[in-house]
Amino acid sequence: MNNTTPHTDPRILRTRQLIKDAVIELLQEMDIEKISVNRLAERATINRVTFYLHYRDIPDMLEKMADEMVQDIRQVMNRNPLNLNSTDEEYWKMLVKMLEHIQDHAKFYKVILTSKQSTVFRDRLLSVITEMISARLERGESDSNISTENIQKDITIWYGSSALIGTIIAWLRKDMPYTPLFLARQIALLRSQYKNENENA
Repeated sequence: MNNTTPHTDPRILRTRQLIKDAVIELLQEMDIEKISVNRLAERATINRVTFYLHYRDIPDMLEKMADEMVQDIRQVMNRNPLNLNSTDEEYWKMLVKMLEHIQDHAKFYKVILTSKQSTVFRDRLLSVITEMISARLERGESDSNISTENIQKDITIWYGSSALIGTIIAWLRKDMPYTPLFLARQIALLRSQYKNENENA
């Protein structure tokens, strides 16, 4: 996972990757509160001074790692950005791309999204998903049940984004028993079934 510009010094990239790998390893062993700069530097095979060249402290490191995660996801999704003329099928293709990216970096996402000690990563991913759903609704693709059942737009967004991130986390916890394509299709079927039930009610 690399979202830095091509001009970034390779040594900086390597050091940040060492730190990131060390964080993931330590989070599998202990609570975030127990991770010290000393312990992290030792696991990453760097010294404390090197750590402080990149981050102010552990919370700053987590915030910046979360920023990088969001940049990675946006980069993947922006390869085929949605616009006013995008179809429903293109929306689901974008979801597949996001799930494929998460699968490709499964170790990282499984640790940071299922960690109970730090919610910064879940919060950032939830924000990305919320934006994706909001954009879809803004393009006029709101389900018919939004108008017929008088469901508020913000509640629709809260529900959709929370359900999707919950599904992704459960998928990771179960060691991804389904392919990204299959999972996206299942989510689409659930949405379609819910829509049809409301239309026929």
